[in-house]
Amino acid sequence: MAQGRERDEGPHSAGGASLSVRWVQGFPKQNVHFVNDNTICYPCGNYVIFINIETKEKTVLQCSNGIVGVVATNIPCEVVAFSDRKLKPLIYIYSFPGLTRRTKLKGNILLDYTLLSFSYCGTYLASYSSLPEFELALWNWESSIILCKKSQPGMDVNQMSFNPMNWRQLCLSSPSTVSVWTIERSNQEHYFRARSVKLPLEDGSFFNETDVVFPQSLPKDLIYGPVLPLSAIAGLVGEEAETFRPKDDLYPLLHPTMHCWTPTSDLYIGCEEGHLLMVNGDTLKVTVLNKIEEESPLEDRRNFISPVTLVYQKEGVLASGIDGFVYSFIIKDRSYMIEDFLEIERPVEHMTFSPNYTMLLIQTDKGSVYIYTFGKEPTLNKVLDACDGKFQAIDFITPGTQHFMTLTHSGEICVWWLEDCACVSKIYLNTPATVLACCPSSLSAAVGTEGGSVYFISVYDKESPQVVHKAFLSESSVQHVVYDQQGIFLLVGTSEGKVFIINANSSSSFQIIGFTEVAKDILQISTVSLLETDIVEVMVLSSLPEAGRSRLEMFTLPALLPQVSTTFADERGRLKDEIIHKYLYELEHTLSSAILGFQSNQIYGFCSQVPYICSYLLPKEEHTNIYILKPYKKVQSRQYGPGMLYLSSHGLWLITIAKCGILCIRDIYTLETFARCRSHSHQGHGIQSMRISMDGQNILVNGRDDGTLVYLKWKRFGGHLASEILDYYQKLLISLSSTMDKENHYLSTTPKVSVDLGSDSEHTKQKASTDSSQDELVLTDVKKEIPWIQQKSQEAIKKEVNLFSKKRKEIKQGIKSLSKTILNMMEENDKLENIAKLDQQEFGLDLEELERLHDESQEEVAKMINDVEMHNLAKSYLAELIKEECWNSMAVKGRALKCFHIPCVVENFPMKARTVEELKELERVLQQKKIEAECLKLRKEIVEAQSGVMLVKQRHEEDDEEEEEDKTVKYSNLPNYLLGSLSTDFGVDTSLLSSQLELHSREEKINQIILLKDIIYKVKTAFNNEFDAAYKQKEFEIARVKERNVRIREIILDLELEEAVWQPEFEDCETPERTLVVQDEEITAHKHIKPWHKAKEELIMNHEAEHWLLIQGASTRLRALMDMMGGVLEVKKEDILRMVIPQPAFMAKPDAVWTEEERKQFKDYEKKVKELNEERDKYRKSLEAELKKLQNSIQESTQAFDEHLKRLFERRVKAEMVTNQEELKISNLAFSLLLDEELSSREKFLNNYLIRKQHEKSQTSEAVRKSREDLDVYKEHYDNLLAEDKVMDRSFKKEFSEIPGHQVDILYKLFKRRPRISKQKTHSETTSVVPFGELPGSDKLNKDAFAQLMKAMDELDNISNMPEGLDPLVWNHFCMTRRAKVENEQKVKQKAADLLEMATFLRKRVEEEEKVQQEIERVFHELILLQEEKVRFQLNLTIQILLKQGQVELENFQLVLEYSDAILINKSIIEDLNSVIRTQGQKKVASMMESKDVHKRILQIEWEHKKMEMEREDLNQKAWDIQMLFFSRDRQKYLNEPNYEALISIQIGIMEQTIAVLDKTHKKNVENCKKLLKKLGKFSNQKDIANYTLSCNLREELVAVSERKDICNAMGSKLTCEKIVKERYENMMQQQKLTNISKQQAEQISVLQTEVERLRMKTFPALVQM
Repeated sequence: MAQGRERDEGPHSAGGASLSVRWVQGFPKQNVHFVNDNTICYPCGNYVIFINIETKEKTVLQCSNGIVGVVATNIPCEVVAFSDRKLKPLIYIYSFPGLTRRTKLKGNILLDYTLLSFSYCGTYLASYSSLPEFELALWNWESSIILCKKSQPGMDVNQMSFNPMNWRQLCLSSPSTVSVWTIERSNQEHYFRARSVKLPLEDGSFFNETDVVFPQSLPKDLIYGPVLPLSAIAGLVGEEAETFRPKDDLYPLLHPTMHCWTPTSDLYIGCEEGHLLMVNGDTLKVTVLNKIEEESPLEDRRNFISPVTLVYQKEGVLASGIDGFVYSFIIKDRSYMIEDFLEIERPVEHMTFSPNYTMLLIQTDKGSVYIYTFGKEPTLNKVLDACDGKFQAIDFITPGTQHFMTLTHSGEICVWWLEDCACVSKIYLNTPATVLACCPSSLSAAVGTEGGSVYFISVYDKESPQVVHKAFLSESSVQHVVYDQQGIFLLVGTSEGKVFIINANSSSSFQIIGFTEVAKDILQISTVSLLETDIVEVMVLSSLPEAGRSRLEMFTLPALLPQVSTTFADERGRLKDEIIHKYLYELEHTLSSAILGFQSNQIYGFCSQVPYICSYLLPKEEHTNIYILKPYKKVQSRQYGPGMLYLSSHGLWLITIAKCGILCIRDIYTLETFARCRSHSHQGHGIQSMRISMDGQNILVNGRDDGTLVYLKWKRFGGHLASEILDYYQKLLISLSSTMDKENHYLSTTPKVSVDLGSDSEHTKQKASTDSSQDELVLTDVKKEIPWIQQKSQEAIKKEVNLFSKKRKEIKQGIKSLSKTILNMMEENDKLENIAKLDQQEFGLDLEELERLHDESQEEVAKMINDVEMHNLAKSYLAELIKEECWNSMAVKGRALKCFHIPCVVENFPMKARTVEELKELERVLQQKKIEAECLKLRKEIVEAQSGVMLVKQRHEEDDEEEEEDKTVKYSNLPNYLLGSLSTDFGVDTSLLSSQLELHSREEKINQIILLKDIIYKVKTAFNNEFDAAYKQKEFEIARVKERNVRIREIILDLELEEAVWQPEFEDCETPERTLVVQDEEITAHKHIKPWHKAKEELIMNHEAEHWLLIQGASTRLRALMDMMGGVLEVKKEDILRMVIPQPAFMAKPDAVWTEEERKQFKDYEKKVKELNEERDKYRKSLEAELKKLQNSIQESTQAFDEHLKRLFERRVKAEMVTNQEELKISNLAFSLLLDEELSSREKFLNNYLIRKQHEKSQTSEAVRKSREDLDVYKEHYDNLLAEDKVMDRSFKKEFSEIPGHQVDILYKLFKRRPRISKQKTHSETTSVVPFGELPGSDKLNKDAFAQLMKAMDELDNISNMPEGLDPLVWNHFCMTRRAKVENEQKVKQKAADLLEMATFLRKRVEEEEKVQQEIERVFHELILLQEEKVRFQLNLTIQILLKQGQVELENFQLVLEYSDAILINKSIIEDLNSVIRTQGQKKVASMMESKDVHKRILQIEWEHKKMEMEREDLNQKAWDIQMLFFSRDRQKYLNEPNYEALISIQIGIMEQTIAVLDKTHKKNVENCKKLLKKLGKFSNQKDIANYTLSCNLREELVAVSERKDICNAMGSKLTCEKIVKERYENMMQQQKLTNISKQQAEQISVLQTEVERLRMKTFPALVQM
C-alpha cells in the first residue's frame, strides 16, 4: 500500500515538471547519533538528516511511509536503521553515504517501535515496542529474520544498549527497573534469558528480601496453629502469590535515569535520587558508590546531581544534569569524586562519544548540538543552533530568491539563506508571537503577537534586522497578517473579529487607516491587487459553527485610501461599509480555506468535511442582504483532512495543502493537479503553512507538529509554465521597483525603536536557566500602553464632550435641583404618621435601577434560601440514615434504667431483627441436628437389638417425651466446664450443641457458630424480657409516687411547710425516643411568624377575650357565691387551719371600760379560740402523721425497686459474661475456619506452583533433549569434517606419488605452510583514548578474516613460489589441494567454536533442569509438611473450659491481727517467684507436650516398622516370583546384546525382504491358481456333461440294484450275523494295538521331559527358595 501510494504521489505533469526536496531544516527531538567519525544524524519529521561535522553539509533521507520513528546507527557497517510510525510499522536499513536501502524488516508489531539498538559488532539489531506487545526482538538485519523475541507485558523501557565487549548481553532500563538480557545461541537457534537487577532503597541501603514462596523465618505457634505466609493469609493461589507483598513491606527503591557499560562488562547506573550504582555484569551484584565530598569556596556549589545522561570514559564517566553542566565522575574502587567538566547554556539531554573517542557530542533540551573536541582549539563547537521552539510562521523576503524569515511562538525571528538554510541573523521579541508576513514593496516584515501588537521589522540589513515600529492595535491576539500583492496595505485580523487596515509603506510610519468588523472566528484573509487596477479587493472567511455554514465578507480598498482615510472612517476608526462596498455571502457548507481569484470574480474554497475543492461565481448585481453562494465547479482534492488554498504571484496556480501532508499545485482554470509532493505526513498533522516566491521557483513548506521546514525546488521546469510566471514576475518587479527603492532608502535611515527585545549578540551572552526556555532582555514600561482602538475611542469621546458641554451642564443643574426637591419630600415624609408614610423606594427616580437592585436582592435571597434548604436537606438525610441504622432497624431499642436512690444504671441489649436468611439457616441447622439425633437413636436401637415389644413401648415413650419437649426445657448432659459457658442459667436449650471435642470438620464448626449465635440471641432476649418487666415496674412506681405526691403537696400546703416534694422522672437515657423529638422549649432561636399569621392570631385572641367577658357578666350566681361564702357552699375539714375567729369590736378599747356583757363575750371568744386551737393542733398532728406515712411508703417502694434493679444489674453482668463466653467460642471457631481456609489456600498455591514447575520441567527436559540431539548431530558432522581433514593430510603423498620424493617433501612442507595475516595496528593515541579497545570478534569479523586469509593464499599460490623443476600442472593441482585443506581447517575451527557454544548451552539447560527438579522436590517436601500441619491442626482443638479463678475475700474474723512473728518482704519477690513458677509450669507443659509427641512418634514408628516388615515379606515373595519367572532366549538376547535396537532393525529388514519375496511368490501362485481354475472350469463343464450321461445310466442301474436287494433280503440274514461278528473282532484287535502304542509313547514323553528339565536347569540356573 505504501509503495502504491508513493507511485500515486509522483509528478502529475505533461511537461514532466516535478518538485523535489532541496533541503530540510529541523532540530532533533530524539537522540543524535554518530554514523562515522565525522557525520551525525537525527530524525526530523519524514526525514533523517545527516550533518558533516567538518563541512556542515547536510544530506537528507526521506521515509516513504510518513514520519520517522526511532533511529539507530551501526558504525562499523556504516548503516542507519529507522522505523516508520504507520500501523504495523517497518524497520528500514540504509547504507551510508550512498543512502541505498539494504533491507526492510517486517515484524508483528501493531503500533510503534520505541527503541532500536545495533550490536557493536556483528549483524544484530535489537528492537523494543511498547503498547500493546511490550516485545523485545533480536534481528539479523542482513538476512531480515527475527532470531528470537520475548514479550514482557507492562514493562515500559526508556533505554536499551548492547554490551560493547559482549554482544550477547543487552541492558534494558526504565524509571523503576533495570534488567540484563543474555542472548544464548545453540547452532542457529537464539534464546533470551532475562535477569532483573535488585535496586537498593532510596537512601542507598539494601533490603533483605525474604523468600515469599518458601519462607524460612516464620515463627512457630503451638497454641493458635501454624503460621503461614502472607500470600496464604491473603487467599492468593495463583502466580500473584509468588510476588505478593503487603503495603507495609513495600519500600520505595531508587529510580534509574541512565546507564552505560564499562570495558569490564559492568554497568554504571545513574539514579534520580543522585546515587551512582555499579552492577557486576555476571552476578548482577549492586554496589552503591560513595561520593567523596570536597570543600569548595564557591557559595553556589551544586551538591545534588541527578544524572540525565551518562557516557563512559577511562577512569570514570561523564554525566550531565538539568543545570547545564557536564560533570566528570572520577571513580576509584567504590568511591567517586565529581569535577566540573564543561558548562553549557542549556540543560543537557544526551551525550555520546564519536567512534574514535576524539569528540564528545552534547545535545541540549532545545535541540542544539555541540561538539567538544579533545586536544584541539576551540574545544567546543556548536554544530546545530536550534531555534526556540517549532516554526510558527515563514515567509520569503522580497523577491524570494535569496533569503527567508521564520518565526517561533516565543518571538524568535531568524533570517536564513535560501540556498543552504544557513542562519544569517536573529532577533528576539519578548512576547509570544503568532503570525509573520513580509512586505512585497519593501524589505520589511510584520509580526503579530498574542498581546494585540504588530511589530514592523526592517530587514534592509539581513545580518542586523531591527524593529522600526510597533503598533498596538487592540488587546485581543493577532491571528492573521496579510499584505496585498503590491504591498499597498497590511491587513491584520484579530481574535475578536476586527480587521485593521494599515499602510504598508514605512515612509508613512505604517499609518493605521481604520478597521472593519467581521465575524469572530476568522479563518483566512485573501486579497487581490492587480497591476492593471488601482483597488485592492479583500475577502475574509469566517466560520459559523452553530449553523454549520461559512461566511464570506468582501470589501474594496482604493489605492488612494491612505490620502483620504479620514473620509472613509468615522471618529472611532471604523471604516464605513457603504464606502468600502462591503458585501456578505454565506455557503451552505463549511470551508477550511477560501481565496479570491484574480479574474472572472471567482472564489475557490477547500471543503472541510468532504474532500472537494469548489469554485463559486460572485453575483454581478449589488445586494444588501446575505447572498447564498452555490458551487459552480467541484473537483475531488484527493487530500484528506482540512486544508488551505494559496495562489501564486501571477494567479494561475492554485496550491493546496492538507492534513495528509501532501502539497498539490493545480491549474486555476481546470483545478487539475500538475505537480504534487509529500513533504510531511498525517502523523505530524500535515502542513501548517506554505509560501511560494514571486518567480514561482522556490517553495517553503512548514509542518504543523513535526517541527520540519522543507524547501522544494522544481525539476525539469520550463516551457509554458515557467514563461508565464517569469513574465509576470518581471512586470511586478518593474512596477514595484520605484516603491521599493523609496521605501528601502527610508528603512536604511530609520532609527531603531526601543522596544522589549534582544539582539543576537545580547542573547548569546545570557545563560540559559533550568526553569525557562529562553532568557530575554526585559525592560519594564513606566507607563501602560493604550491600544490604538481605545485611543480612537477616547478621542471620539473627548470630541463629543467638547461638542455637548453646554447641554451637559444644563442637565447636571436640572439633576441637582431635582435631587434637592426629592430630599425635601423625604424629610416631609419622615414627619408623617406611619399610615401615611411612603417607603424609601417610592422616592427612587431610576425605576430600572431600583428594579435591577430588587431583582439582585431577590436572587441573593433565593440563592441563600436554596443553599440553606440544601444544607438542611443534607443534614436531614444524614440524620435519617443514622436514625434508620441505629434506631428504626432495631427490633429492641437500647435504653437504660436508673435506681431511685443509688447510682446504679442497668442497660438492656439493643438487638436487630434476624433476617430471613439467618432464620432459614438456623432452621436448616436445627433440622439437621434433629435428624442426626434420630439417626443416633436408631443406631443404638439396632445395636442393642431389643425385642419388638420393648421397641414398641420405647417408641411410645419417645412419642410422649417428644410431646413434652415443647413444654419443658432440655439441658445438655455436658457439665458447664466442658460446655464453656453459663448459658444454661438463662434457661437456654444447649442440647443441640456439639461437644467441643468433636468439632473437626468445617461444616460442624459453621453449624456450631450458627447455634451459638442463636444462644446469644436467646440469652439477650431473656434478659431483655426481665428488663422490660423492671421498666414497667418503674413506670408503675413513678405513677404511684406521682399519685401520692398530690396528697403530700396538699398536706405541705395546709401545714405551710417549706419542703420540696421529691418527684422522680424518667431521664433521657431511659426514654431515648425523646431525643428524636424536638420540643418547642428546646429551640432558643426566635420563631419567625409571618405578618398575616401574626394578625390572624391577634384577632383570635381578641375574640376569645370578648367571649370570656360576656360569659363572666352573665353569671350572677357565681358572683354572689364569691361575695357571700368565699366561693364554697360547705366548709371542709382542711379549712380549719385557715379559720380565724373574729375579735369583738370592744377589744379595741381598754379593759377598764369593758362592760359585763362585753366581758362575757370576751370569755366566750377565748373559749372558742381555745377550742379552735385544740382542733387545729389535733388536725395538724394527723396531717404530719399522714405525711410521714406517705413519705415512708414512697421510700420503701423505691428502695424495693432499687434492690430489684441491683439484682437485675447482677443478672446483666452475668448475661454479658455469657454473651462474651459464647462470642469467645465463636471467635475461636471463626479463627479455626480462617486458619483452615489459609491452609487450603496454601495447599492450592503449592499444587498450582507444582503444576507450573512440572510444566517448566517438561519444557526444560524437552529443551535438554533437543539440545543433546542437536549436539550429537553437530558433533557427528564435526567428527566427519575432522576425519576428512586428517584423510586429506594423510593422502597428500599418495596424490603426488608420481613425482620424485625430494619434490614431494618440498611440496609437503609448502602444504603445511600458512600465510601470516598482518593485523592492523591502531595508533597508540587512539588506543589510549578509546576505553573499550579492540572489540571482540563476531561472525562478520570471522568472514572478513577468512577473506583476508584467502587473499594471502593467493600470494602463496603465485607461480614464483613454485619449486624448481616442478610441472606447472602439478603446481596448480597442489595449490588447489592446499586451498581446499585451508578451507577445511577454517571450517573445522568454526565447527569447533560452534560445538563448544552448543555444549555450553546444553550445560546451562541441564543446570536449569536440575534447578527446576530441586524446586519440585522442595514443593513436595513443603506439601508433606503442610499436610502434617493440617492434620495436627484438625486434631489439636481449642476448647473453652470454665474455671474458678481470681482472689478470694476472707471474712473479718479470719484475718490475723497479730504480726509479731511476720516478716515484711517486697512485692517484687513474690512476683518474681510467681513468674518462675509460671515459667516452670510452661516448661512442664512443654515437656508433657514433647513427651506426648514422642509417644505418638513411637507408636507411629512401630506402625511403620510393622508396615516395613510386611513390605519386606511382599518384596521377598516378588523376588522369588522373579527368580521363578520363565526367561526366554529373546529376553537374554535383549539384555546381552549391546546394540539390541540395531539388531532388531537388521532383523526387521530381513523380515521385510522375506515378506517382499513371499508376496512376490504369493502373487505368482495366485496367477497360477487362476490359470488352473480356468482349466478346472473347462474340465468341470466336460464332467457335467459326462455326469448327465452317467445319471441317465444310473437310473437304469438303480432299478437293477433294487431288484437284487429284494433277492438278498429274502435269502441273506445268516450272512448278516457273520458279518457283524467279523467287524467286532477287527475292532478289538485295533483297540489292543492302539493301547500298546500309547504306552510306548508315554515312556518316550517321560524320558523327553527329564531331558528338557535337565537342559533348562543347565541353561537358566536359579537360586533355591529361602
